[in-house]
Order: sequence, then C-alpha cells, then structure tokens
Amino acid sequence: MPSFEPVIGLEIHAQLLTRTKIFCGCLTRFGDPPNANICPVCLGLPGALPVLNRRAVDLAARAALALGCTLNPHSVFARKNYFYPDLPKGYQISQYDQPLASGGHVDLRVEGAVRRIGITRVHMEEDAGKSLHEGFQDSATATYLDYNRSGVPLIEIVTEPDLRSAAEAALFFETLRDLLVWLEVNDGNMEEGSLRCDANVSVRAAGSTTLGTKAEVKNLNSFRYVQKALEYEIARQIEVLEDGGRIVQETRLWDQSAQRTISMRSKEEAHDYRYFPEPDLPPVALDAARRAAIERSLPELPAARRTRFMAQYGLPEYDAVELTRARETADYFEAVAASGHPKAAANWIMGELSRWLNERGQSIVQSPLAPDALSGLIALVENATISSTIAKDVFGKMVASGQSARAIVDAEGLAQISDEAAILPIVRRIVEQHADAVAQVKAGKMNTFGFLVGQAMKATGGKASPKLVNALLKREIEGA
Repeated sequence: MPSFEPVIGLEIHAQLLTRTKIFCGCLTRFGDPPNANICPVCLGLPGALPVLNRRAVDLAARAALALGCTLNPHSVFARKNYFYPDLPKGYQISQYDQPLASGGHVDLRVEGAVRRIGITRVHMEEDAGKSLHEGFQDSATATYLDYNRSGVPLIEIVTEPDLRSAAEAALFFETLRDLLVWLEVNDGNMEEGSLRCDANVSVRAAGSTTLGTKAEVKNLNSFRYVQKALEYEIARQIEVLEDGGRIVQETRLWDQSAQRTISMRSKEEAHDYRYFPEPDLPPVALDAARRAAIERSLPELPAARRTRFMAQYGLPEYDAVELTRARETADYFEAVAASGHPKAAANWIMGELSRWLNERGQSIVQSPLAPDALSGLIALVENATISSTIAKDVFGKMVASGQSARAIVDAEGLAQISDEAAILPIVRRIVEQHADAVAQVKAGKMNTFGFLVGQAMKATGGKASPKLVNALLKREIEGA
C-alpha cells in the first residue's frame, strides 16, 4: 500500500476506580445480578437530581496530569442527546466544549524511536446501560436491559490523529492501559468492559496533509482487536479509493467471527447530539490548592522510573522497559535489588519467576516468593555457594516448600564444589573417556569444549564450580 497513508485517532473510555457511580450512591461493582445497582438518579426518573462524585473528579484529574494535560480551572457538564434503550434519561451527561483537561501527550516507543502522540482532551462522562440480546427464551423477539452500568464514571481520552498504523494504534492503547493501571485510575479489565476503545481512521495519498473521510470503528476491547480491525479497515478504504469509489463517513463495528468491519450507521456530527449545558450540575471548579494536592499524589511515572532504573542500577534499556510495564513489578524489582545484584535480580524476575507465573496465568503480586526470599537465592549464586543450574532447582523447591534457599542448600548438600582436589580427578577422567572430543577442541572446534564441560558438570551433579571446571579442562587438554 505504498501510495496511501493511514491517519488514526483513538477515543479511549476508561472506567474510574470508584466504589459508587458518578452522580449517585449506587455501587459500580461488576457481576452483580441485572438491575441490582440502580436508583431514581441513574434511571433518570422525574425529580431525581445528580450529585457529582468527588473521588471521580480526583481520579480523572490524576490521569489528565499524568498525560501532561492542562487541568482547566472550570469545566462544564453537558447533555448529549440521543435515544437508545440502554440510555434511560434519553441523554448522556458528558462534557463538550469545556472539558476537564486539554493538551498533553504520550511518548510511544516504536522500533527504538520515540513518537509523541498528542492528547486532545480528557473529559468526564457517565456510562450507559447494557442491552442483552442473547440468553433468554424470547431473545429472538425481545431485548433485555441491565442498567447496572448506567451512571458508572468514565473518562474519555481523545488523541490527536497522530497514529500512522494499526500496530502503532494497538501499542498506544496498550501503553495507555498500563499507565492508567499504574496510576490506580482504572483496573485495565477489558473483558469486563472497564476499558474500551473507538478508533477513527481515514487514508490519504502519501505525502498529503489533507485528511481523508474517516470511519469510526466502535467498542474495541482488546489490543489485538484494535490492530486487526484497523488493518482491515485501512485495506477496505484503500480498495474503495483505488476502485474509484468514495469513503462514506460512518460508524462501523468489528465482527470478530467474520474478521471484518461492518457498517452500523452513518456517523453523527456534534450538532446531531444537540449538546447544551447540564442545568442540574454546577461547573466543576478545581482551585490551585486542589490541583497541587492531586499532583503531589502522583506516583513516579513509568518513563521516569525507566530512566532511573538505567541510571541507578545500571540496567540496559530493555530490562528497564520490561520491569516498568507494571508498577507492582517495578516495586518487586526494587525490593529484590535493595540487597545488591540488581542485574541478577532483573534476570531472575524476567526469566525464571516470569516463566513460573505465566504458566499459571498469575501476576507478580501472586509471586510464590517474597522479595527477600528471591534475593537470598540470588546471593547464593553471586557468592558462588551454588551454581546457576542448581539455583533453578532450588527455586522450584522453594516454591513447593516455602523454605529459604539457604535452608534447602544446607539440608540437601547442594553447595557448590570449589575444591580443585575434588574436581581434578573427574576432569581427568572426562578427558580420558572422550579423546575424540579433546582432539576436536585441539583442532579449534570450541563448540565441543562445551560438551566436555557439560559432562564434567553432570558427573558432579551440577555442584562443581563452572569457572573451575572450565579452567581445569583447558589446562588438562593443553597438557594432553
């Protein structure tokens, strides 16, 4: 597709981690029976008045500040009018021309380079309910409505049209999700609908600065769906243009089973929603003291922590990036690294520990080893008490038994053999038994040397010092 360039902007809806809804005291808890968490306010019954959830404002402001946005001292709620069965009031309380925050950016790491993606705005709004089309005896002729989500607090994060590929858009969504979870603003659970993405995509002639006609792809709830839907939509639009057609501005849905986007409706413009200020809610006022308090509450952000990990612990960039994907992982690493050996700590966390957790579908907060237990194991390797091979066995036994590394090593006699007098006879026997391999090493085939080292380690049950085995083997081969 060399003659066309995609232009993509995202609208990401993130549920705020509050206990109650944005304008009433109903719970936001997921999984409760249908219509268990509703009241006259979130049902829009006559005479019911909304009251703004202060915690929701603080969390929204927290996210906006972390995105580098400017918090507006005053923002205004508006009524967005449209008529769906899952919208009980016939309008959604959102923000329009005076949002909570504007400006900002996310620095996206793409193939070793940094791409700055602009943030247009962050605004607050309430979620709609849910229409249920399946699972009932009369689903063929009836739709059921669950209003538990009606009034759940959301922020909508709108990007500039700065993304240039489906893969880049998926990476942005993932990066933003990690940041919101890091901030404890959102739980990141896309399967439960607490994080969703709409994508606006158009294509234009390569080198052009004029935007093409866009289509909006709605309700994408996974990184993979974002990428696949946009790849399809970009190809579809290019094919239409190459065939002499024109793109229609519309809203489309991703059909996962068919692996294609399908037309849902023509795309509305802002005036179609007949926005006007919400008469039952005063403007949101964020004074300087409150803005400063929210800013002070921000944790060290992932980018800053990556930079510090490289400077303070001497980690390579790859390690620093991996260890700061989740705040809990970064905290765990620092706790392990506090006793020394930060590079070894990084290797164990990204290696053996991650493998164990991934096999069980668990996260670092469910680690079978406390940080001090892992640092104790690392110390035994670093001071040459045990070899790295034995350490992996000890790790498994620690997980199974809950014992410390030192207790297992002492009880099972696993300490590394570093006595030349004990290892030399074994090395000499290996050299005698594998004369052909010794000849190959002498002829310059050093891969065979590794075989001989392996034989010696096997003969000592993995307890011999690998460094000493290497030295003794070289000496014996040179003298053979």
